Amino acid sequence: QVQLVESGGGSVQPGGSLRLSCVASGTSLRAYRMGWYRQAPGNQRELVAYISPAGTTYYTDSVKGRFTISRDNSLNTMYLQMNSLKSEDTAVYYCNSDVRQSGRADGSWGQGTQVIVSS
Repeated sequence: QVQLVESGGGSVQPGGSLRLSCVASGTSLRAYRMGWYRQAPGNQRELVAYISPAGTTYYTDSVKGRFTISRDNSLNTMYLQMNSLKSEDTAVYYCNSDVRQSGRADGSWGQGTQVIVSS
């Protein structure tokens, strides 16, 4: 059973930066495509980015050039560096342990970490 724990969220002004972490335990995820999703109040959960075992990445259009997804398989950890944050990035961010190339999330979810971008 995979357990995921997200951290790194917080409150930041527009233009600021945050780095989210997702630590996995219970099994090695080095062979899995992992991803970050977010859910804003009143909205459905949406894919933000994913990263393949080989390091190939995908980003939704709204975060391209601002967010960077990475992973450290030795630590069973995935990261999301978020720069130039905008108010519309405000959401609860979740990681998932098994993301299909289509973006569908098939794996375990973490509990989420809140990101608030506000002046």
